[in-house]
Amino acid sequence: MDFRVTEIYGSNVFNDAAMRERLPKTTYKSIKKTIDEGLALDVTVADVVASAMKDWAMEKGATHFTHWFQPMTGITAEKHDSFISPTDDGRVIMEFTGKDLVKGEPDASSFPSGGLRATFEARGYTAWDCTSPAFVKDGTLYIPTAFCSYTGEVLDKKTPLLRSMEALNKQALRILKLFGNTATRVTTTVGPEQEYFLIDRDLYKKRKDLIFTGRTLFGNKPPKGQELEDHYFGNIKQRISNYMKDLDKELWELGIAAKTKHNEVAPAQHELAPIFTTSNIATDHNQLTMELMQKIALRHNLVCLLHEKPFAGVNGSGKHNNWSMSTNDGQNLLEPGSTPHENVQFLVFLCAVIKAIDEYQDLMRLSVASAGNDHRLGANEAPPAIVSMFLGDQLTDILAQLENGKAKGKAYNSILETGVASLPKLPKDTTDRNRTSPFAFTGNKFEFRMLGSSASIAGPNFVLNTIVAEVLQKFADTLEAQNDLSSAVTDLISETIKEHKRIIFNGNNYTDEWVAEAESRGLLNLKSTVECIPTFIKDKNVAVFVKHGVLSNSEIESRYEILLENYVKTINIEALTMISMAKTELLPAAFKFSKNLSDTINSVKATGMSVEVSAQSSVLKELSPVLSSFSSNINALKKAIEKASAEDSSALKQAEAFSKIVVPAMDSLRADADKLEAIIPKDLYPFPTYADLLFNI
Repeated sequence: MDFRVTEIYGSNVFNDAAMRERLPKTTYKSIKKTIDEGLALDVTVADVVASAMKDWAMEKGATHFTHWFQPMTGITAEKHDSFISPTDDGRVIMEFTGKDLVKGEPDASSFPSGGLRATFEARGYTAWDCTSPAFVKDGTLYIPTAFCSYTGEVLDKKTPLLRSMEALNKQALRILKLFGNTATRVTTTVGPEQEYFLIDRDLYKKRKDLIFTGRTLFGNKPPKGQELEDHYFGNIKQRISNYMKDLDKELWELGIAAKTKHNEVAPAQHELAPIFTTSNIATDHNQLTMELMQKIALRHNLVCLLHEKPFAGVNGSGKHNNWSMSTNDGQNLLEPGSTPHENVQFLVFLCAVIKAIDEYQDLMRLSVASAGNDHRLGANEAPPAIVSMFLGDQLTDILAQLENGKAKGKAYNSILETGVASLPKLPKDTTDRNRTSPFAFTGNKFEFRMLGSSASIAGPNFVLNTIVAEVLQKFADTLEAQNDLSSAVTDLISETIKEHKRIIFNGNNYTDEWVAEAESRGLLNLKSTVECIPTFIKDKNVAVFVKHGVLSNSEIESRYEILLENYVKTINIEALTMISMAKTELLPAAFKFSKNLSDTINSVKATGMSVEVSAQSSVLKELSPVLSSFSSNINALKKAIEKASAEDSSALKQAEAFSKIVVPAMDSLRADADKLEAIIPKDLYPFPTYADLLFNI
């Protein structure tokens, strides 16, 4: 390693240290108040900050700046402008004003808007988010911003997240005040664990499906998959290790606290986990992480796949969203302490989360819904589509006692004896981990495990923040009206547990028995994205977003339309790619093999010799019906696309048509294609197989 981590960490970020060094004291104090206390930005300081930021960035080699934002595409967007300003003598000076810093003006009609913007209504604005630090990358100063239309509606993923954080802060402080807590700000924190696949770039370029859709649309499981369980935490191959080292370095330079890296369960699958930070910064960092993962992979002649299910038959990739609430004086509000049964403040916040998850199961499921995640949820170590919570034995026992009265303390901490004298005795945690749970308590935070690997974490977190804020408001309204706070809290906790304990499940979420039990409990089982999307516009869900100022009615409607449009477009691209690969690659290969077999049989027979050709005939007999079915299913898929595309009565109806007509037709075509792969010789098969892709690094 030719660098010191402590010296490079955050070196390309205009962070607190850089601001303290370069800004006048009054300017620094003003901007810090905005960041730390959520106060309105004093625009008079913008020119001073802009000048210091420009000088700092130019010292880092920057010649341009960009307002970096997160439109509804799910990825980031940027338009680069140089610092140059021409002078009368034919030269240039380098300028960057407060106006340049605070406000940008991208085209708002060219991004998904769900009908909020027409092509001729192009004006949109970006606004500086000073709570997320600017940074330099590739010779450009990146300024994190929010994105809205000319008429004020938000067109991005960041703004609702920031609004939801404010909503939760407001209601959480009301609860804390009741308990005499002197904290003045509550923020939500997130640490997203990012899973991904790495494959050889030369092989990637030979597969249209990976290029156009990010996943394999055809492919047989190889003789060996993940069944030996030898890849998880296994030795990291040198080529992958070199990639990970480069990734760590660039992430650290951008102030992203990449902490853990390891092989994941599936062959060629890996994970990177950062240390948690505030939700909006964590969202920015995760977008940067995904971008750098893909960019740095190319330098190593690799391709980073972030699709939720790039390969059938092995684990898909998720993004575990570790969420908690913290105060500005360092308290984790989901920390149980050594006596959780006596920690009333913790129990109130815990009950608020329980009630929120139960009452808004549909929104939680919707927040992770996508065409890609439909392939992952419920299969190979991904949580099912049913939302439930894991609390562990200790908290479940305490809540059961509180439901019926006062809880008593019980010793859960113990020492793990290994039976080897030379090994240290290990203190056991109070509960096991449940990797099958969609929403699991893991000691002092909740791990939301349903997120897909390619998704922005902004959506799930603004949903989670909003619904918890709603419950905290109800709790605060109830408790503030009581004279006897202690009794009121006891009653509130007991009632909440009685009404919402159905959402708590500590068992195996993968079993069919749980599906049946969940149904008997009245829990939702929204299996597909198309089933989830209509829940967005349910009255209760619209009401909670509007009430807390997170989304307006028109913004909800636009996002509803965008989700439907995106689903249709995704499935359509996949279906068209399948047809292209089937007609121009697989069919010719199958025809050629069929001809080779026929020619061989005829040639042998033409000799007049009594030579056995039953082996060749047997393969030809196996191939012919599959080939015939494959050809028919190509035509069937074409007709399915035409039929679904013609459904124009509503966006929902069209999405349902693609889900119910096109997706099954794709499955049928794939089934035949995978049979052909098992028959066609390797030298004739037109693209790399799973064995090539997963084991050729």
